[in-house]
Amino acid sequence: MDPGRRREDDWKFNAIARFRFPLCQILAMRLAFTRHWLYRFWRPDLGGSDTKAMSLKSFTFRASMLLMLLTQAAWAQSNETAAAGAAAQLTQLFADEREAYWTSEPLAASGEGVHRFDDRLPTVTPASQGVRLKTDQALFARLQLIDAKTLPAQAQVSYALFEFMLRQRIVLARHREWRMPLNSDSGFHADILYMHENAELRTVADFDRYLARLRDVPRYFDENISNMRLGLKDGFTLPREILDGVAAVIAGEQFTEVNDSPLFAPFENYPIGVPVAERARLTKAAEIAIRSSIIPAYAKFQQFFKSEYQPKARRTIAASALPGGKEYYADLARYFTTLPDVTPEQIHQIGLDEVKRIRTEMDSIIRELKFKGSFADFLTFLRTDPQFYVSTPDELVREASWLAKQVDGRLPEFFGHLPRTPYGVRPVPSAIAPNYTAGRYNGGAPGAAGQYWVNTYALNTRALYMLPALTLHEAVPGHHLQTAIARELVDVPAFRLNFYPHAFGEGWGLYAEKLGIEIGLYKTPYENFGRLSYEMWRACRLVVDTGIHSGAMTRDQARAYLSSNTSLSAHEIATEIDRYIAWPGQALAYKIGELKIWALRHRAQAALGTDFDIRDFHDAVLANGGVTLPVLEAQIESYIALKKVE
Repeated sequence: MDPGRRREDDWKFNAIARFRFPLCQILAMRLAFTRHWLYRFWRPDLGGSDTKAMSLKSFTFRASMLLMLLTQAAWAQSNETAAAGAAAQLTQLFADEREAYWTSEPLAASGEGVHRFDDRLPTVTPASQGVRLKTDQALFARLQLIDAKTLPAQAQVSYALFEFMLRQRIVLARHREWRMPLNSDSGFHADILYMHENAELRTVADFDRYLARLRDVPRYFDENISNMRLGLKDGFTLPREILDGVAAVIAGEQFTEVNDSPLFAPFENYPIGVPVAERARLTKAAEIAIRSSIIPAYAKFQQFFKSEYQPKARRTIAASALPGGKEYYADLARYFTTLPDVTPEQIHQIGLDEVKRIRTEMDSIIRELKFKGSFADFLTFLRTDPQFYVSTPDELVREASWLAKQVDGRLPEFFGHLPRTPYGVRPVPSAIAPNYTAGRYNGGAPGAAGQYWVNTYALNTRALYMLPALTLHEAVPGHHLQTAIARELVDVPAFRLNFYPHAFGEGWGLYAEKLGIEIGLYKTPYENFGRLSYEMWRACRLVVDTGIHSGAMTRDQARAYLSSNTSLSAHEIATEIDRYIAWPGQALAYKIGELKIWALRHRAQAALGTDFDIRDFHDAVLANGGVTLPVLEAQIESYIALKKVE
């Protein structure tokens, strides 16, 4: 539904608006009635003089004009009053939603720089999930009473994004995903290990709140385990086939010594705001909390996972095999692509078409290199030749840093607006690296530098010719640039500062990889092939994700499909396929979003001709932070229209 369209079918949409038009009609009727009887009284044939008639005509004309102006002013004032009322209602609605969200999701609150709830973890019982749903439904009902058409342009964007966010929460809530609170490489258990990075730890009170949160971990884990047991009962679980990899991640989270836990890190280097006299007490309390709460909670979860969850998990891999699975996957496809009418079947065909197109470009590079052998032989060469790999983690991180720094120097040529927030490069944390992707961006807490994570595990699988595309996607001009710009938006509701529609976010990351051609980061045919291999990987995702979750493709078939079309290593292919199995639909976002951004760029170039400026276009794409694809399209149409009249 178009959020800017007035809801004519909802009589409750705006009380003021219902009376605007009747008010004007009443004034106009009074004006006509007055003119009629005054003129009738003064007409010459009814006893009046011609002079009187002419004077009256002049009088009634002036009176008519005055009343018409008064009517128009009343109408305009009524419109302004309605607009101000709608804007005020929307602002209050945004504030109410964030307060409810932060209260129920204290970890998310910490991540958004709100630290009033740093002493607790979420409550995730079925009852609390029901409360969340009722809250969202009530908020959505209030939203529907606001006439979006009366709002200023920026408020209309916020309205549309807010509507999408609430609608999707309500739609997905019916599938009760909280019964499966983890996927192949992350989940509630992994989030806890890094919660100290978003905590505000400057004073004694801050550390005491953090200690309270540490002591709350057993309760939080017990509730998640209880939800997973309900998932076992309902048949709503992760597939058994991928659980060995998940078990390896959980095993990496087991610590026997307090000092080894990342959660103890804040107590090893106190800020100046914590008096020395308090530090021993805080350190002792942390040791007790980690030894008596954290370590046992993780051990209990591992025992549950190995002895109960893994043996009883479902034997199927398709989302469609879950209870209500076909509808669930269709909802996920619409959520991750942000397209209201798209179907998995349409996405599958787009994937097949893109695979065919990209393969033609890959074959062209192989011919350019004069390689002797088949396509499969070339992939084997790329996966095994030592020239494409480093021998130490530091080498890989340094190479990624150097690539990122080269892009930094070219950004002003492609963007008119750049963010103030910097970023760093670091390895993926070792506890999660074995089952993790090649790299990822971590925005961190508001005000902190972003982090481009590079996976240094299994270095013989981390090809250097892939690194330029990875860096462009995860760091600049990909996720760091878009995230930092979004967080620096002003005069927008708080929810938008971290709003991340996947198709826009991941579509921009993939667009950034191809933009690397214009930036000049691909220096060799091998690196350009690496870029194409990454693009092929995302095209294959459309085929594989829809293939798996329709029930038509097995895990081995999916691995073979990715292996035969990309130069990804066997290890990376295995972890990626398990990721798609565990996280249905998310893999659809990348290619769908990228194709839309390129289509809009081509539309702008065709419409503006020599007036097209790549910096203006990129600024227009990123101007509103994370948006849905329909909102992005409207955004670029407005940009084109404005450029045409400049």
